[in-house]
Amino acid sequence: MVGLTTYLEQAKQGVWDVRAAFLPEQYFDAVTASGGIAVLLPPQSDPDAAAPAVLDGLDGLILTGGLDVDPSLYGAERHPLTDPGRPDRDAWELALFRGAEERRMPVLAICRGLQLVNVARGGTLHQHLPEALGTERYRVGGGVFATNEVAVQGGSRLAELVGGGPIEVHSYHHQGVDRLGDGLVVTARTDDGLVQAVESDGDGYLVGVQWHPEENREDRRLFAGLVAEASAFRLASLAQRPEGSRSLGERGTSETERSAPAHEQVTA
Repeated sequence: MVGLTTYLEQAKQGVWDVRAAFLPEQYFDAVTASGGIAVLLPPQSDPDAAAPAVLDGLDGLILTGGLDVDPSLYGAERHPLTDPGRPDRDAWELALFRGAEERRMPVLAICRGLQLVNVARGGTLHQHLPEALGTERYRVGGGVFATNEVAVQGGSRLAELVGGGPIEVHSYHHQGVDRLGDGLVVTARTDDGLVQAVESDGDGYLVGVQWHPEENREDRRLFAGLVAEASAFRLASLAQRPEGSRSLGERGTSETERSAPAHEQVTA
C-alpha cells in the first residue's frame, strides 16, 4: 500500500468548477505497474492528527511534484516568481514525511517532494534557477518536459536502482536545492553542479530526485524500488505484531509468502 500526496486546487470537469484533489495518472500508474496499490492522499485540515492514522495503513510514501514550497519554511523572503503559497499541502506533506521517518517507512520524493524533504531537514532552496545558474534548461514551459543529463554517483542507493553514470531525465522545475539539509547526501548532479538527487546518510530508505520519473513509462525502476521496499516494510511490520493481533485479512510470513514475487506479497 503506497500513499501518494496530491494537489488540492480549483478544477473543472463538465459543468463543475470546484476545489478538488487530483494527481496525474502517470504517478499511480507507475506504482500499480510496479506491483503496488496506490492510495491518494489529499491535504487534510488537521494534518498532525490525520498523518499518524493514514500512515498506519501504508507501507510506503511518495511525495509528488507540484507548486513551490513556501519560502517562509526555510526563512527566506518570497521571490516574485515563486508560486503562491499552499500552506495546507506543505503542512500535510511535512507531517506525513516526519511520521514516515519515525516509522522508518520507505519514501520516494519527486521534484517538489525532494525540495520539501530538503526543507524538512533544515536545508534551503534556490527560488529561481535562471537567476542562480543563468539557464532555463530545467523548465521550458508550456507543459513540455525538458530533457537533461544527470550523473548518478556510483555506490549510492540510486545507482543500485538506475546504474551509476549519466542518465537522461525529464525536468520541469525552476527551483532547486541550495543548502543541503541535515542527514542528506547528494547522489546525482547535472554538469552545472545543481543537485539532482539525494538520499539519507543512514540506513533508512529515502530517495529523492529532482526530475519526474513518472514521465518515463519505459523505466519504472525508481517506483519498483519503492514498492519492493514497501513490501519488505509490511512483512517486517507484520512479523513484529503478536500473532493474536493480526486481522483475518493479514497473512504471516509463511514460506509461500516469502518465496512469492514482491508484488504478490502486498496484502490488503
